[in-house]
Amino acid sequence: MKLNILFVNDVHGYLKPHPELFYNANGENIETAGGYAHMAGIIAEIRKKNPNTLLFDGGDTLHGTKPLVDTKGEAVIPILNALKIDALVGHWDFAFGPTRLQKIKERLNFPVLGCNVFNEDGSQYLQPTMMLEKNGIKIGVIGISAMIIDKVMPEKMSKGLTFTSGREEVPKYISQLMGEGAHIIVLLSHNGFPQDVRLLQEISGVDICLSAHTHNRIYEAIEVGDARIVQCGCHGAFVGNFTLELDDKKITGYDYELIKVTESSPKDEKVEQLVNMAILPYKKIREQIVGSTTQTLHRYATINSTMDELLLSAIALSTDTEIAFSNGWRYGAPIPKGNITENDLYNIAPMNPPVSRVVLTGAEIKGMLEENLERTFNSDPFGQMGGYVKRCLGLQINMRIENPTGHRIQEINFNGAPLDPKTNYNVSFVTSQGVAKKYGVQREEHKIKAVEAMIAYLKKIKDFQPGNRPVYRLV
Repeated sequence: MKLNILFVNDVHGYLKPHPELFYNANGENIETAGGYAHMAGIIAEIRKKNPNTLLFDGGDTLHGTKPLVDTKGEAVIPILNALKIDALVGHWDFAFGPTRLQKIKERLNFPVLGCNVFNEDGSQYLQPTMMLEKNGIKIGVIGISAMIIDKVMPEKMSKGLTFTSGREEVPKYISQLMGEGAHIIVLLSHNGFPQDVRLLQEISGVDICLSAHTHNRIYEAIEVGDARIVQCGCHGAFVGNFTLELDDKKITGYDYELIKVTESSPKDEKVEQLVNMAILPYKKIREQIVGSTTQTLHRYATINSTMDELLLSAIALSTDTEIAFSNGWRYGAPIPKGNITENDLYNIAPMNPPVSRVVLTGAEIKGMLEENLERTFNSDPFGQMGGYVKRCLGLQINMRIENPTGHRIQEINFNGAPLDPKTNYNVSFVTSQGVAKKYGVQREEHKIKAVEAMIAYLKKIKDFQPGNRPVYRLV
């Protein structure tokens, strides 16, 4: 018997095909990829060939673009139901709060899983597992929602909830599902690829691990002990396809393909109609040109980002500051060289947060950056708590990522001179992920929001030219 296990992760609300970053012999290359209609077409063809097919979603699904933020996730619900997904786990899916997620769950035709999410009384907030069956084969599924939600994400996302790493819960549920007759154990996790690999090194019993959160493009399944682990990039640019060979209800072989979702991929017309309905109210901002860029803008690099240089330049101008910070968000499709639309700006900051200002000492700036570098490059995967490195404007930071905690930064320069630990600096930022509440004094939220700041900035400069001078340098 053959069993197909399909997987998507970190779509981040990208309903339509969009510019996506790829790499060739000449470096970075932009192609059109993704879109739920094409994803659905690929899925339908595989299901037609093999009815014994399952589909899982690794999360970061209900948030990430303006239609989803405006409707608090509702815009994508009919699309997800049309795909006939078997299960979902979460991260930014908690963005609108646990109460809102409960309401969304009631509208979904499949469960949201999370064996590691607990209410204040210790009860499970989400269904921890599920059992599926195909042609007599029982597939036990364990879900892990992102462990970082109550640790580094905005407080409203985890109100009343606690998130664990899943290290204690997963072995218990493996035993439980096998006791209920499971022939295959699937771990659906949004902890991240490094974290999932470490977990698989510590436990046994998982056959397939569908990993999300860190946007890795894994073209061949990686074997960790007896488990096989994959991840499928981001923004719906890929669909993962496991083909398992089973004999006597045991896996005897497998094949894996990371399928690129392109404009030539098959298309599901019903899903296309649902997508068009969801984006119809946004026709104007998708067409409204607000500026241009002399090169591709993206945030796909761990350390420096041309896309966030645009955001930070705009908020610095709006607050008359020379130093600016934002979170190292992974999501946000690239903006190709040429025109920039208003919708492109919402893709940079879909929540359109207010621009804020705060006074930080040089010592606080260094401490905040060291904390962020530890959360990004911690040698223990379970200590890695964020996205990419905190984005920064106005500073030049020389660092060694291999150094011990608190000692990665060698030098910080501001306006050509060393940052003074005792001097106060006026700093602008967006969201508490840009500058946490524990840092600084005279914190002030401005009336202007991120998108409006970027529109004003582009109106002033017309053509954005990234400085191409790295903020962070590895020395």
